[in-house]
Amino acid sequence: MEGKAWHQQDAGSVCEQLQTDVACGLSAEEAERRLAECGANELSEERKISPVAQFVGQFKDFMVLVLVAAVLISGLLGEYLDAVTILAIIVMNGILGFIQEYRAEKSLRALRQLASPMARVVRDGRMMMLPARELVPGDVIVLESGDRVPADVRFVETYSLHVEESALTGESVPVEKHHETVPDADVPLGDRRNMGFMGTMVTRGTGRGIVVRTGMETEMGKIAHLIQNTDAGTTPLQRRLEQLGKILIGVAVVLTVVVVLAGIMHGQPVYGMFLAGVSLAVAAIPEGLPAIVTIALALGVQRMIKRRAIVRKLPSVETLGCASVICSDKTGTLTQNKMTVTHLWQDGRLTEVTGTGYDPHGSFLQDGKPVDPRKSESLRRLLQIAVLCNNACLVAPEGYGGREQDGETDERERPESKGGRRRRKDKSDQAEITKEWTIQGDPTEGALAVLAAKAGVAGDALSVYEREKEFPFDSERKRMSVIARQGGKRLLLCKGAPDELLDRCTRLLWEGHVMPLTGTLRGKILTANEGMAKAALRVIGFAWRELKPGEDPGDADMAELQLTFAGLAGMIDPPRKEVRSAISLSRKAGIKTVMITGDHQATAAAIASQLGILPKNGLTVTGRELSAMSDAELEKRAEDIYVYARVSPEHKLRIVRALQKRGHVVAMTGDGVNDAPAIKAADIGIAMGTSGTDVAKEASSLVLSDDNYSTIVAAIEEGRGIYENIRKFIRYLLASNVGEILTMFLAMMMGMPLPLVPIQILWVNLVTDGLPAMALGVDQPEKELMQQKPRNARESIFARRLGWKIISRGTLIGLCTLAAFWIVLQENPDEAAHLVKAQTVAFATLVMAQLIHVFDCRSSRSIFHRNPLQNRYLVLAVLSSVLLLAGVLYIEPLQPIFKTVALDAAEWLLVLVFAAFPTFFFGIGSVLSGRRRARGGISGGTPLRRAA
Repeated sequence: MEGKAWHQQDAGSVCEQLQTDVACGLSAEEAERRLAECGANELSEERKISPVAQFVGQFKDFMVLVLVAAVLISGLLGEYLDAVTILAIIVMNGILGFIQEYRAEKSLRALRQLASPMARVVRDGRMMMLPARELVPGDVIVLESGDRVPADVRFVETYSLHVEESALTGESVPVEKHHETVPDADVPLGDRRNMGFMGTMVTRGTGRGIVVRTGMETEMGKIAHLIQNTDAGTTPLQRRLEQLGKILIGVAVVLTVVVVLAGIMHGQPVYGMFLAGVSLAVAAIPEGLPAIVTIALALGVQRMIKRRAIVRKLPSVETLGCASVICSDKTGTLTQNKMTVTHLWQDGRLTEVTGTGYDPHGSFLQDGKPVDPRKSESLRRLLQIAVLCNNACLVAPEGYGGREQDGETDERERPESKGGRRRRKDKSDQAEITKEWTIQGDPTEGALAVLAAKAGVAGDALSVYEREKEFPFDSERKRMSVIARQGGKRLLLCKGAPDELLDRCTRLLWEGHVMPLTGTLRGKILTANEGMAKAALRVIGFAWRELKPGEDPGDADMAELQLTFAGLAGMIDPPRKEVRSAISLSRKAGIKTVMITGDHQATAAAIASQLGILPKNGLTVTGRELSAMSDAELEKRAEDIYVYARVSPEHKLRIVRALQKRGHVVAMTGDGVNDAPAIKAADIGIAMGTSGTDVAKEASSLVLSDDNYSTIVAAIEEGRGIYENIRKFIRYLLASNVGEILTMFLAMMMGMPLPLVPIQILWVNLVTDGLPAMALGVDQPEKELMQQKPRNARESIFARRLGWKIISRGTLIGLCTLAAFWIVLQENPDEAAHLVKAQTVAFATLVMAQLIHVFDCRSSRSIFHRNPLQNRYLVLAVLSSVLLLAGVLYIEPLQPIFKTVALDAAEWLLVLVFAAFPTFFFGIGSVLSGRRRARGGISGGTPLRRAA
């Protein structure tokens, strides 16, 4: 029953193919049969995974398996506290992952809610209301203003029908529909003017259509299918942690084997050496790492909330830090999604109108100087036509109060709701109460209503004139007219496409005087119209004439004759104020912004140029051109394309994937249903919190609560800072663990007693490693963070010399710890009590070396390049660890548990000298290296970052 290219077929062919009748519709019996055959008109969901299976799936991650192994190893050692702690970390991470996954899969449920619950259907020749889920192909439905289209339909009758499709196509204004055939097969959704699509909204007029697709076969269903079959992928952080886990488990296994074999070769007991080797394996795995990563991300999320960015998926936070391309929707994201009149033309002069959105406050400027539009006959007449030839309403925000001025009631108090009148909501009308100025009706007419309100002429016109008759706008005439009466005076007021309107005009209002419309004056009007259009403005012309006494035009053609031209108005969906500066900041951070929109190419290119998105040699591509490209060609040209216009959801997915194949980390922003699949496929999806649909929000990783593009830049800064903080505590944890491992490994290889007992290793891992590492997770970012290019998404977690810093610092920490142990041990190597003192010195040296080293980890250069007291949380964490160390050493009940003894002043001096040596050795080396570079004429952050 499925037909192809419905927009290409005439109404008769559609009826014939679907075996239906426009007047009578389907019979009840036939509709029931088709319902059983085609299924309900609703969006199906993919087969759900049970909550139990979802929860179990959280434990298949490689790092989690490593931690499970650590639980078993700790149990073998008898360190049950360590095993319980690791197990708690595993369960906590599993619960968090389950919650995130469960919330993320609500996208389809939000999408299903867009379907209309009821529909007007003609069956058996009678109009009836039926649940939309019962619609079948061939049903005849009737649509009116305010209805949501319940299925994909082919219109067969239309009367000034306009449908708002921005959520599906990205079109910024409602589209006028007609019932004529659209002959071109390869035409975007937004240009299929004889089709209506499920989930879109009728804003004006009426129409009758035949249902051609239902459920998952609709355009909305295709989007649902794309969401179901789009792999969200893994984030760079997840890939790096998996890589790290593999390295650590490899190191642990190798060390265990080497230590066991070496000990047996030296004549040590097999079982004893096995336990020693396993203890090294435990030391090699920083079991607190996933918990610290989660905590760092959670704290970063709290900071981002304060900056109006709401994170839905924790691991994706750091992905922003390596984002190299932001694919942004235009309507509602870069622009306000509020048509606004910005320029007027009359008397041969251009008048600029200030103010944004639907707020009725603004100024009228000519040559930069304010003018009063009510004192200009031409301006006043233009504005009078704009407000009277209008069916939109301006709605005041909740609690907005009027004021008495010059004995007249302010127009904001007027309760009328027709013809562009401002309307204050009744308290009982709670469903429509707003917090800002809004419009009801067509956005173009709403923009004209706001224009008249800014000029203060709306009240005068509406109170003096009474509408008598209307000739509605239609696509053939491209005009709308009304007859308005003032006492015995009657006016025909008309607005429409300037070129069509000029053909009906014979005179022109020029500087307050009506004069013949000569060829010269006509040329000036057309030149002004062309100039506005090139600036991506939507241009409307205005004209009028006074009707003769007793004249009663029977139709529009009779009425719209011998008109007097009043002027032009140019409007646009304006860019958000803060977007240009935000895009500039993104560019400095090495991030490219790409506009992807369903709007026309000229409009998209103009907005992109205004915002600084489109460079001089940048390319713009339409959806039709994109369809003609192969994936390989798109991938090749993607670097040079900055604007994609008139695109479909499938196009957006292709764009995102082409950029990803080029090695980019892609952030996709959007607010409409059509953005959801690409949002989900992108490395990080960003939805608009205010204007965004539930579908876009549920598919996203990040939601902007203020719909502000600049918030993306703030989120990128936070993302970069979070990732650098994660690298900081990975550096700290692994360098500390290298020190622990090397201390024990070298001692065993040299035939020395073990310098650390297992309980001391456990204490270091859970206390000394944990608290400072957590404090590094909230460390302040370095100043040059947003002046750097995005990091390569494929780089190793150990890139940018992090691996060298871990090994070099860890090695020196281990050598210094072993040296302190050996010096004390040599005083009396055969006495068991002295071995405990030597182990205590080694224990204290290792702990203090790590606590000093943690301040070095704050800087990409050295400890001397940042104020060590700047991070007060780190200072408190270090002090807490020092106090805990003192407790283990000096509280007598704890000494036998941790195998420690009290140290005197001389021993503490030895501890502090060896503990401080690694950090200050590399710090001084970094400073000297930086000075040599400075003397050699090398400056800047990059060489310093390579130092040490």
